[in-house]
Amino acid sequence: MTTKIADVIVPEVFNPYVVQRTMELSALVQSGIIENTAEFDRLASQAAKTVNMPFWNDLTGEDEVLTDQNALTPGKITSGQDEAVILRRGRAWGANDLAANLAGDDPMRAIGDLVAAFWARRLQSTLLSTLAGVFASASMAGNLHDISGQTGDAAVISASTFVDAVQKLGDAKEALSGILMHSATEAKLAKDNLIQTVRPADGSPEVRTYMGKRVIVDDGCPAADGVYTTYIFGPGAIALGNGNPVGFVATETARDSLAGEDYLINRKTLILHPRGVRWVGTAAGVSPTNTELATGTNWNRVYENKAIRIVAFKHKLAAA
Repeated sequence: MTTKIADVIVPEVFNPYVVQRTMELSALVQSGIIENTAEFDRLASQAAKTVNMPFWNDLTGEDEVLTDQNALTPGKITSGQDEAVILRRGRAWGANDLAANLAGDDPMRAIGDLVAAFWARRLQSTLLSTLAGVFASASMAGNLHDISGQTGDAAVISASTFVDAVQKLGDAKEALSGILMHSATEAKLAKDNLIQTVRPADGSPEVRTYMGKRVIVDDGCPAADGVYTTYIFGPGAIALGNGNPVGFVATETARDSLAGEDYLINRKTLILHPRGVRWVGTAAGVSPTNTELATGTNWNRVYENKAIRIVAFKHKLAAA
């Protein structure tokens, strides 16, 4: 007797499990770079293509000397508006890929882990497309440190040039806590004995750090003609919302009896938003593709540079 997807998958149970497991498997979520909140879950559940997020700007101006001759001059508070785009994605698998030859006594967990690992990888890929677009926007020049055009060692990532990159945030630089880099960059730093391995006190798996910041490796980081882009983040720099709109079917199973094929369909409605960088684009479909997310004209900075907890560092790995 063959195990069918429908025999082991209860959609109402399966989808929350996959959402939770995806976040457990994501190094970006575990590092705190991507932060999931109930508020963004609510925003991602709205019946809209984008969601507006107004905010108050900080107070400005100089204080005044008190006097009995003149009244104080009232200042004002101004507002701005951030905007996030809701992403709608899905994937279907045939039963032969997911349910055949399952071993152990929890086939739903086996299938769930395969699906969750897939979405964890896609989450990271979508983020990298978003970052490519964000830093292609002219408005983000203040958060970009590009030394790739320098000569000799001045173009190479090192402890010294990394400090210069972090300094783009000035006195807000202490908020930066994680680094997303290409494996070639990580290998170069490891050869220089600059990568440290730390075992957390709570007994969780070891993490690698560079200059005291957690290292996450992904070969999706831009790399072309010897120039690599490394991203430096602060906690919560990217907001994550897992939506469940009215009428949304996140998980379902199906069977083509004539073909004898069993299917699992999984859909996502989510927000993956760099806080303080507004989506200003118009997607060709109901939701932007990764190519559209990677387009610079679709993004515009609305927070001051220091308040955006992301720095892009473009560098080389060896002197030319």
